Amino acid sequence: MVPMIDPTQLQAMGAEELRALAMRLLTDVRHKDAVNAKLTHEIAVLKRWKFAAKSEKLLPEQHSLLDEAIDADLIAIEHELAQLATPAKNASEPDKPRRAALPADLPRVVLHHEPASTLCPCGCQLKRIGEDVSEKLDYTPGVFTVERHIRGKWACAKCATLTQAPVAAHVIDKGIPTAGLLAHVLVAKFGDHLPLYRQESIFARAGYAIPRSTLGAWIGACGVQLQPLVEALRERVVQHPVLQADETPVAMLMPGKGKTHRAYLWTYTPSVFAAMRGVVYDFAESRAGEHARAFLGEWQGKLVCDDFGGYKASFAQGVTEIGCMAHARRKFHELHASSRSQIAEEALKIIAQLYEIEQAVRDLPPAARHERRQTQSRPITDALHTWMMQQRGRVSEGSAIARALDYSLRRWEALTRYLEDPEVPIDNNWAENQIRPVAVGRKNWLFAGSLRAGKRAAAIMSLIQSAKLNGHDPYVYLKDVLTRLPTHLARNIDELLPHNWTPTAA
Repeated sequence: MVPMIDPTQLQAMGAEELRALAMRLLTDVRHKDAVNAKLTHEIAVLKRWKFAAKSEKLLPEQHSLLDEAIDADLIAIEHELAQLATPAKNASEPDKPRRAALPADLPRVVLHHEPASTLCPCGCQLKRIGEDVSEKLDYTPGVFTVERHIRGKWACAKCATLTQAPVAAHVIDKGIPTAGLLAHVLVAKFGDHLPLYRQESIFARAGYAIPRSTLGAWIGACGVQLQPLVEALRERVVQHPVLQADETPVAMLMPGKGKTHRAYLWTYTPSVFAAMRGVVYDFAESRAGEHARAFLGEWQGKLVCDDFGGYKASFAQGVTEIGCMAHARRKFHELHASSRSQIAEEALKIIAQLYEIEQAVRDLPPAARHERRQTQSRPITDALHTWMMQQRGRVSEGSAIARALDYSLRRWEALTRYLEDPEVPIDNNWAENQIRPVAVGRKNWLFAGSLRAGKRAAAIMSLIQSAKLNGHDPYVYLKDVLTRLPTHLARNIDELLPHNWTPTAA
């Protein structure tokens, strides 16, 4: 964004400086116009999906899940538009209608906010002349409470100075939910996989029914506010020299067509041996390798993954492929389970020896882990490779055992690179473990309602799962982050990342 220029500065500028400034301003205006047009188009499409007739091929619960995603998407776009331009409010512009008061029967927690000093700068004692009262809705499992904030007004009789404690900043400005209620909704949906229509009924049993459209709006607003935190987490993840990656299919609804499209959730995490614990999920509309390249950018470290072809282009651009021994083992396990193959059984026994060594060296310092791998694992892998080559020459082409052997032999260099680097794991099980919560949630939320909804879910799940990996209660973590985020300096965003976060002192 081009900074505001004082008129006196403009007069002092030369012709070349003025032309350069005009070009920067024109570029800034064109960029904002393009973003505004894009977001306005998205709003129009979302409204058409929400209010136009829907295909009867969708079940009722599927309709509700689509509506949840659209409500969140609309609010998220409105917040993004507000961030692009925040013009001063016109005094003649009417205020929005006041929302209904919170139920009087809900328990109240009264919080008084008074000035630090009631002494006027002129020396007179201030006199309390009134107060402003606002209410926030809070929730602990099964119980709603209302935070009643009372801000006293103090005036000086001599100089008419008015003093009042400022209104605390909130993630949703002028909204009723506390950070605790927002954290609960986010964790319930993206951590415990409860769709909003189920949360709506749970809240109704607690005494205050919150419409799912409102819950969706809150999620959309929180998603926009939390996005810088997720971007910072991604930057820290890709700074590691060893990453583990995996991907899993997720159905994405194609509104208006009554059917779903296969999208993918990609998972990236530092090596299981890295000091940092964190995971970033990236939602994409396909399994194309371009999505992995876009996420990794210019990163050229060692990538632990399966043999999926989408990573091949990254390997051609300098990324080092690290194979997964668990995938190689799985081929022999499936063969042994189906046909009791003696060759497969022997392969499983030898691979088991490698895993026994990994179990023993897991908690050793890197130098000691490397030394043990060289002296103990290297002879086993060399013998295993020789044995596989011999067996391959004896089995018929195209047989099941030949395919199992070929899988390992073609990837042998990638499968054994872990022996050279103590920070590289023997398999990709760590990344697969991080993707399991998604597989569990898939059974409950059925599909992603839109590409934007999928990306928002991936971002919030990244924070929730990373908080768990660092031993934090995700509810406590998100509540504290949502409380601090509105006033937190952007340059200190790293303090709020799950691996750096410490709770605010009570």
